[in-house]
Amino acid sequence: PVLEFGDIQFAGIDQFLRADLTLSQVQAIRGGSASTFASNSPGGLINFISKTGETTGGVMQVSSGIGHDLKRIDFAYGAPLGDGWRFHAGGFYRQGEGPREIGFNGFSGGQIKANLTKEFENGYVRVYAKYLDDRQPNYGTLPITVTGTDANPEIGFLPGYDVREQGYLSPLTRSYAEVDANNRPVLIDAADGLAAKVKALGLEAQFDIAGFTVTNRFRFSDVSGEYNDAVPFVTAPAPFFARFGGPGARLSYAAGPLAGQAITDARLLALTVRLHADLESLDNATNDLRATRVWEVGEGKLTTTAGLYTSSQDLAMFWNFTSTLQDLAGGGRNAPVNITTATGVPVTDAGTLAYGFAVGLPFNVYHNRYDVNYDIVAPYASVNYQIGKLAVGASLRWDRGDVVGQIFSSSFGGGRPAFVPLDVNSDGQISVAESRVATLSLTQPTVIDYDYDYLSYSAGVNYRFAESLSGFARYSRGGRASAETAIGSEALNPRTGAPRDPALAVSIVRQAEVGVKFRRDGLTAFLTGFWASTDERNFQIAADATGQAVVLPVERTYSAKGIEFEGEWRRGPFTLVAGATWTDASIDEDQIDESFNGLTPRHIPDFAFFLRPSAEFGAVTFGAAVNGTTESFAQDTNQLVQPGYVLVSPFVQYRPVNGVTVALNAFNVFDELAVVQIAAPTIPASGLANAQVMNGRTVTASLRYAF
Repeated sequence: PVLEFGDIQFAGIDQFLRADLTLSQVQAIRGGSASTFASNSPGGLINFISKTGETTGGVMQVSSGIGHDLKRIDFAYGAPLGDGWRFHAGGFYRQGEGPREIGFNGFSGGQIKANLTKEFENGYVRVYAKYLDDRQPNYGTLPITVTGTDANPEIGFLPGYDVREQGYLSPLTRSYAEVDANNRPVLIDAADGLAAKVKALGLEAQFDIAGFTVTNRFRFSDVSGEYNDAVPFVTAPAPFFARFGGPGARLSYAAGPLAGQAITDARLLALTVRLHADLESLDNATNDLRATRVWEVGEGKLTTTAGLYTSSQDLAMFWNFTSTLQDLAGGGRNAPVNITTATGVPVTDAGTLAYGFAVGLPFNVYHNRYDVNYDIVAPYASVNYQIGKLAVGASLRWDRGDVVGQIFSSSFGGGRPAFVPLDVNSDGQISVAESRVATLSLTQPTVIDYDYDYLSYSAGVNYRFAESLSGFARYSRGGRASAETAIGSEALNPRTGAPRDPALAVSIVRQAEVGVKFRRDGLTAFLTGFWASTDERNFQIAADATGQAVVLPVERTYSAKGIEFEGEWRRGPFTLVAGATWTDASIDEDQIDESFNGLTPRHIPDFAFFLRPSAEFGAVTFGAAVNGTTESFAQDTNQLVQPGYVLVSPFVQYRPVNGVTVALNAFNVFDELAVVQIAAPTIPASGLANAQVMNGRTVTASLRYAF
C-alpha cells in the first residue's frame, strides 16, 4: 500500500501517487479477495504496476497546455542487460499555473522511478526505488449562486467568477502567518497546495522451492508533505463583515495595488478558513511473505496459499486553522481585506481576523498534533479447487493492530489554555487578532495506547457454461481500521488512551455479488449484481441550513445494491469500451438521529456510466472519453438536489513518421458545469453556497518519440 490507511485526514492516498510513462498496467479488484489479500481494503484494490524492462525501448514526451500554462516532460527507458539482468527507469517533471487562474505556479515538481531485476533459473530478485517531490493546487469549494428550488436548482456564478476556471488563492493571499506545532510564529505559503515527498526503496523476490512458489515483497517509504486549502466559510456583502469591528468600523484593502483603499460599497467578501496540515511523517515499512502450491487432488487441482503480512505506519502531523478576510476579484487577483474600528484600532492583521476559527463551533478541537505509530500483523490463507468447468475458493485473514503514541490538543486540557495572547507577526504588540491565538500544551500530551483486531473472509464459485460464457458468485466480509478519526478530540478517552467507543476502531463491510462473464469474437461483457452493507462510526463535515460548515458525529449502517455492466467491443479499426452502474443506496439505521433512516447518502447517484469509443485509420487515431452521472443529493437530509453531468473529452493522435506521435487532448470539451459537491442541505436564504466542480474545457498538446 501507498499508505496503510485510506482515511487519514488531510493525507489522501492519491496525494502520494503519480502516473507516468513507467506505468505498465492498472488492475482493479472490487470486493471479494481484496478484503483477504490486503489489509484495510474491504471495498477493493487498485494496483499500479510498473514496467520492468522485458523488452528494449524507451519513450520521451513533451506536453503543454493550450490556453493555460502547464508544461511537462516525461521519459522512460528499459532493456535486458544480459545474463538474466534487466532494468527500467523513468519519470516526469512539470511546472505551471495550471488550468485555473491563480496567478502563480500551482504545479511544480516530478518523480523518478527505477527498478533492476535479476532472473534465475527458478525465480528472480528485484530492487526498485522511487523519489517523488511534487506539488499541485488544491481545488476545493468556491462560492456560487443557487436559485430555483431544491428539486431543480439553478447554479450560477458570481460576477467574473466562473468557478470552472478560477482558483481561490492569489499572489496576494497565498502567504499568511500562524503558529507551528511548537507554538512558534511561522509564515505559511499556501501555494504549496497538496505537497508530497516520497523516498521509497523496495525488494521483491520470488522462487520455486520444493514445489512451492515463495514470494516476498518488502518496501520502506519515507513519506511527508503538506495539505493547504482555503475555504470561503462565509460569503456576504462587505457591510456584514464590518460588524466585526463594531459601529462605524471601516473596511480597506490590506495588500496589492488597492492597498489602503477603503471599501464603501456592498461588494462580496469572504471570511476564509485557511486549513494547513504539516504531514511531518507518514513513513511506513511493509513486508508480505506468501507461499503458493498447486496440488493434484482427484481429477482437479487444489491451489493453496498461506502468507504473513506485517507493516508499521507512522502518523506524525500537525493541523492548524486560521481565519482571513478577502475579496472575490477572481482571475488570480483576490486581495486580503482589513477591518478597523471607528477609532482606528486594527481588528485584523494583514487580513487575518483570527489565529483560529473566528466564528462557529469551538473549532479549537481541530488544532491538534499527532505522533502515533500503528503496527499491523495479518496472517492469511486461501484455497481454490478447480475441476472441469467448476472452480470454488475461499480465503481468510486476521488483522491485529497495536496503536501507541501521543496527541497534543487543547481539547484534552492540560497546563496551557486553548487560546493565549501571542505576538504572531512579531511587531512587538498584541493586536485584537493576536489576543486569542490557538496553541498546544506541549508538556502534557495525551497518551495513545490501544489495540484492535478483526477477521475477514471471502468465498466464491465460478462455473464455465461454455468456452465463452461463465457465471460466478461471491460473498465477503472485510474490515477497515480507522486512523486518526478514532483518536481525535471527539473520539478519544484521554484517561484510557483508547477510543471512547471501541467500535470506532474498525468498520465492517459485507458484500455479495453474482454475475456472468462473456468473451467471444472481439466482444467482452461482464454483468454483475451486487449488495454491500457497512457500519460506520465516524465524523463528517456537513453544512447547516445557511451553508455554514459543521462537524457531525456519524453512527450508521449503510447498504447499497445495484447492477454493474462493463464491456468491450472490437471490430476492425473500431473499439468501444463501456460501463454503467445503477445503485440503490440507503442509510439503514442512524443511531444518533433516526430521521435519517431510509434516506439516500449524499453524493450517491442512481446511475453513472462511461464510454470510450476510438478508431484507428493508418496514421491517425481519434476517440473520446465520456463520463456521466445522474443527479444526487447534496447532503444526507435529501433536500437539495445536486445536478448530474456528462463530460466529453475527445482526443486525436497523428503519427507522421515511425516512432513520432503528435496528440491533442481536450478534457470537458463542451465546458460542462460538473458539480462534485454542494456544501448546503437546502438553498440558503442568501442564495450563496460553496461548491466543488470539475475543471472546465482544458486542452493539452503533446509530442512523443518512441525508440
